[in-house]
Order: sequence, then C-alpha cells, then structure tokens
Amino acid sequence: MIKQYLHVIKPVIVLSNVITFIGGFLLASNTSKTEINYLIFFATLIGVSLVVASGCVFNNFIDRDIDRKMERTKNRTLAKRLLPITNCLIYATILGITGIILLYISANLLAMWLAVIGFIVYVGFYSMYMKRRYVYSTMIGSLAGAVPPVIGYCVVSNKFDTGALILLLIFSIWQMPHSYAIAIFRLKDYETASIPVFPIKRGIAVTKNHITLYIIGFMFTTIMLFYSGYATSYQYLIVMTLVNIWWLLIALQGYKYANNDQVWARQLFILSIIAIISLSVMMSVDGIMLVSHFHL
Repeated sequence: MIKQYLHVIKPVIVLSNVITFIGGFLLASNTSKTEINYLIFFATLIGVSLVVASGCVFNNFIDRDIDRKMERTKNRTLAKRLLPITNCLIYATILGITGIILLYISANLLAMWLAVIGFIVYVGFYSMYMKRRYVYSTMIGSLAGAVPPVIGYCVVSNKFDTGALILLLIFSIWQMPHSYAIAIFRLKDYETASIPVFPIKRGIAVTKNHITLYIIGFMFTTIMLFYSGYATSYQYLIVMTLVNIWWLLIALQGYKYANNDQVWARQLFILSIIAIISLSVMMSVDGIMLVSHFHL
C-alpha cells in the first residue's frame, strides 16, 4: 500500500522539479552574493516537493480514465484502481496544503503565491480543462513546469525581477520540444486516448519546425542568462553552448531521417533531459563555490 502512495506522486517528476528548484535557488544566491541559509533551503525544497507531489496526485486522479487507454500509463496506480479515490484526494490535499504552509513559514509570500499559481495552472487549467481540448495546451502546462526554478530564485531574491523572468522563459521554452518529442514517439498512445497533441493535429513535419524554433529559443534564453549577469561563470557559457548545439544538431537530423521518427524523437527526448540537467547544474556552480560555511 505504501508503495502505491509513493507511485501516485510521480517521484521522477518530483525529483526533476527538485533539481530545477536547486538550480534557481543557487543562481539567486550567487547573484545576490549571499551565503546560503540551509535551513530555509531545505524547508523550501520540501515545500516545493510537496506541492509538486500534490499536483501529480491530482493529475493521476483526473487522467485515470485516459491512462487506462495508453500503453505507457495503463499500469499507473489509479488507472488500475489500486488505491481508493477518496484516500488519494485527501492525500493530495494534505500534501498541497502542507507544502504551501511550509513555503509561507520558511520563505516569503512571493514564493508561496508562485507555488499556488503553478498548482492552479497545472491542475486546474491544464489537467482538468485544456489537455483534452486544445492542441496548444502544452504551452499552458509548460508555464506550470517552469515555476519551481523561479520559486527557488525568488526564495532568495524575494522579488520577481529580470532573472526570474528569464528563468521562466528558459524552462517554459524547454518543455515544448521536450513534450513534442514524447508526443512523437508515443503518438499511438495519444491517438488511442484522443489527446489532441501537436503532432496529431498539425503533423510531424510541422512539429519538427516548431521543435527547431523552440530549441533555438532555448539557446538564446540560456545565453541571455549569462549576458544579463545572472549566470556569471564561463563554465556555464561553455557547457550550455556545447549542449545546446548538440541538441539542435539532433533536432536537425529529424529532417534527414524522416522514415524513423520514433527513434529520432527518443534521441531528442534524451538530449532534452541532458540539456535541462546541465542547465540546472551549471546554474548551481557559482552558488556552490560561494558558500564558505553553513549559515543556519
């Protein structure tokens, strides 16, 4: 039973959001030239994790009918009715409220409201309404996915400035080619579940054009973070430039190997993961180097 309660929060998604939160937090620590308060760091990290976990449980509840239709998701906890629905809703509510309270107590109102907005966008606008109706629903979902690193940044800065805006753009743009790659190599699943993803409604050829443009946008915004004075190390610039070029080259190969789109899309998906992990790690480099001792 405990295992099912763990599965329903989608641990991989929670972990990925933790990584991006850390990147945003340490980036702001470097920008402000302040020592890291580890008590606040861990408290807000837990708070964000709980809110993300709550959103994932609600998403599992909302999507349980379409999850049963797709090969990738048919074994999910609620799709197989392995937990009572009422228990899951109570579980999700407790997770969300606890996370919001923790952010309110340990961070600031801005960080708390960002978490609330991200939750509403993901659960309310994306999961409950737009996902099954609109081809551009991914854009709305991408905004919610970009919130954790912005929260991490705003926990330290206590303001939504240019750095926070650039982070929001970077992580929102990244999720588009990432999601489109998944939609291509899982195309049959989405067709079976009647989810109007972009490759189904606009075609794979048009999707490839959009993927290329979004990756170029990602390249531009990640470099903007350096030239705006937020990511200050040349290691960041070098690593992100190389990773971005690598990702773009894989994207361009999609035009050449059109007969094997599923294989290409999986490669693109893997590169998207490498890109976002590289970004989060390199944003953290200066913040880690800044710390000389623990400050509680």
